[in-house]
Amino acid sequence: MLGLVLLYWIGKYFYKLAEEYNKSQWGFAILGIVVYYGGILLFSVIVAIIMEIIFTGFLDTVNETLYGILMIPLGILSCYLLYKYLEKTWKKNKPISEINEIGN
Repeated sequence: MLGLVLLYWIGKYFYKLAEEYNKSQWGFAILGIVVYYGGILLFSVIVAIIMEIIFTGFLDTVNETLYGILMIPLGILSCYLLYKYLEKTWKKNKPISEINEIGN
């Protein structure tokens, strides 16, 4: 249940960001959720490889539930990085409408 609430908030923030810059709202809401799961998958593989190299036999003894819970912040981090990247890029490319209204 907590996972669904988290997915709702991720989608909501990406939806609002896309709405603010006149982009596809649902497309970017879905992109945020996909990046969340992709980040979890990518970081899980990276951490598992590093831990297996350092501690031989790590994957045989790891508690999978705890490992999954530990990957949630890394999935959120990947969403946050994409959000900030999109916000920065779109803010830089946004036309300044106030200049056009000076003479009116």
